[in-house]
Amino acid sequence: MADKLVIVESPAKANTIGKFLGKGYKIVASVGHVRDLPKSQMGVDIENDFTPKYITIRGKGDIISKLKKEAKNANTIYLATDPDREGEAISWHLANLLNIDNKEKCRVTFNEITKNAVKNAIKSPRQINMDLVDAQQARRVLDRIVGYKISPLLWKKVKKGLSAGRVQSVTTRLICDREEEIEKFVPEEYWTITARLQKEGVKSPFDAKFYGLDNKKAELKSEEEVNKILDEIKNTVFKVQKVKKGEKKKNPNAPFTTSTMQQEASRKLGFSTKKTMIVAQQLYEGIEVKGVGAVGLVTYIRTDSTRVSDEAQNQTSEYIKEKFGESFLPKTKNIFKNKSASQDAHECIRPTSVEMDPQSIKESLSKEQYRLYKLIWDRFVASQMTPAVYDTINADIEAGKYLFKASGSTIKFQGFTILYQEGKDEEAEEGEIIIPELIEGEELKQKKIDPKQHFTQPPPRYTEASLVRTLEEKGIGRPSTYAPTITTILSRGYIVKEGKTLIPTELGKIVTDIMKNYFQDIVDVEFTAQMEQKLDKVEEGEKKWVEVMKNFYSQFVDVLKDAEDKIGNIEIPDEVTDEICEKCGRNMVIKMGRNGRFLACPGFPECRNAKPILVDAGVTCPKCGGKVYIKKTRKGRKYLGCENNNSEPKCDFMTWDMPSKENCPNCGNFLLKKYSGKKVQLRCSNENCDFMKTAERQEEEE
Repeated sequence: MADKLVIVESPAKANTIGKFLGKGYKIVASVGHVRDLPKSQMGVDIENDFTPKYITIRGKGDIISKLKKEAKNANTIYLATDPDREGEAISWHLANLLNIDNKEKCRVTFNEITKNAVKNAIKSPRQINMDLVDAQQARRVLDRIVGYKISPLLWKKVKKGLSAGRVQSVTTRLICDREEEIEKFVPEEYWTITARLQKEGVKSPFDAKFYGLDNKKAELKSEEEVNKILDEIKNTVFKVQKVKKGEKKKNPNAPFTTSTMQQEASRKLGFSTKKTMIVAQQLYEGIEVKGVGAVGLVTYIRTDSTRVSDEAQNQTSEYIKEKFGESFLPKTKNIFKNKSASQDAHECIRPTSVEMDPQSIKESLSKEQYRLYKLIWDRFVASQMTPAVYDTINADIEAGKYLFKASGSTIKFQGFTILYQEGKDEEAEEGEIIIPELIEGEELKQKKIDPKQHFTQPPPRYTEASLVRTLEEKGIGRPSTYAPTITTILSRGYIVKEGKTLIPTELGKIVTDIMKNYFQDIVDVEFTAQMEQKLDKVEEGEKKWVEVMKNFYSQFVDVLKDAEDKIGNIEIPDEVTDEICEKCGRNMVIKMGRNGRFLACPGFPECRNAKPILVDAGVTCPKCGGKVYIKKTRKGRKYLGCENNNSEPKCDFMTWDMPSKENCPNCGNFLLKKYSGKKVQLRCSNENCDFMKTAERQEEEE
């Protein structure tokens, strides 16, 4: 019988740790939280210092019985839940259920699930940190009061099923405010002029862009201005006025935090924040690696810190020196600053061992695990390498009284870019731009002058990546809240996701307007960020959580009463579509269901016709010429299907592959794409045509 009991949250974590500790230890999982506030009521005694009323979570009775039985048979109990506020709170709840004294040293934490880390943690248990517990309690109680006080008001005044939340309402507001900016945006005309020039004796021409007049920058606002310049430089000699050569360095990016990992996984892998955290959790809790056994591949995945331990840094330096050479190793170690000292409780997200490179363990990982692990591994190793070095050249070129500028850069030393380049939310940065050796005073041949009309663009809609970046920059929420917040506002129907962009629905706009008009503080970005700072003060032992709650509630209760008195009943009309109900002829409307938006007949209950919303793929069926839609299976997997799949005469065209932008050179039908690493295979959608080719993934997606 094991005399030492270790309790963790998940069975996967228990399995990994069990293989490290061996005999004498029993490792069991609580399967997440065991106690929480009740769902049927607010569960907070506001009059009695906001005392929370915790109850056993439904369905956890058998697990708790097992934990109590194992605890009774053990001489020593270790609570090894995650090393953050929530993990500390779970340990505190477990200690209460198992009658473990708060002063007992029963709490063990580790930043990575490796043999050394786990064994060292077991050697030095500590007491439960009540400051961490109180910070989590304050967040839970605060969110419960906001949600359970405002949500019923929305049900009463607007419609049932709506919800408000301290973080979710601010996040929805950000998306609604951005949409309002886009709608109000008035584009302004502007022009550019690009001169294609050629140096004598050099085959390849290069581009120089119009800068201004008499060495002063000028903006071109109209076609008349442009035509005047074109007339004047038509037969003018282009002459090199000044050449400046230099060198620039590009430093590596910091290793991942939770936020930057979610952003980069969205940009490069197309993962949602929710998917990123699910896969990252699997990598953290442990994977059965062939020839190694169960091991956590990455460090703790909920962190604001970019700190790297000395041990990890030394190991990585040796690896870089061996694999890439000494020139890729900086003379002094790369140190990345955190935004605040309070965010340094953990390390960055990094591989637990750089020796376990992604390719060597690929067969032990699922496709998604491999892609995310490679992203984490590449980013971390690159962060410990030397900067990339570029030779730069900038030339001022005169054409009469007008000035054009040309700039270029060539890679001199790859540095960290040999391994990793950060993704971009907007258009990718240009790569190398080659400009020939230019000499001051030499004349250049004018090959072509290209004027272009442009219009200023509105700010882009948020993607999950850019939204997470904004939440982090503004101090809204914490690493553990980004993914569930976005998931919640999607499931409530406040926003929809089209491609990668997040767009507010009419419902989201109405609820946001109510919150802005009657609960200004709740949806105020500054207020929300200040509340996060107060919770940090509780965690650091500088503030008492009850004091924070009292200060908040004394203002909130008056605002709530005022809103109840002033908000009238609000009717939210259904969004009418052009889709005609084939059963009764009415225009169908968009409704929200458990699985998101769908089309329904407004004649319910007389007409119960309903169907999914289909996205036009923008191509025609190679079999019957009908429209092709992007459809989803019940489990959410996307596929292409003809509009006539269910009509007469029936068309059976269907494929799991998505359409590319190219058409088949043989038969003219659209090509389908299938990804394989950095390559994409393109094949004809017409089953009677055997055209097929392979292209670079980046090129095909541009």
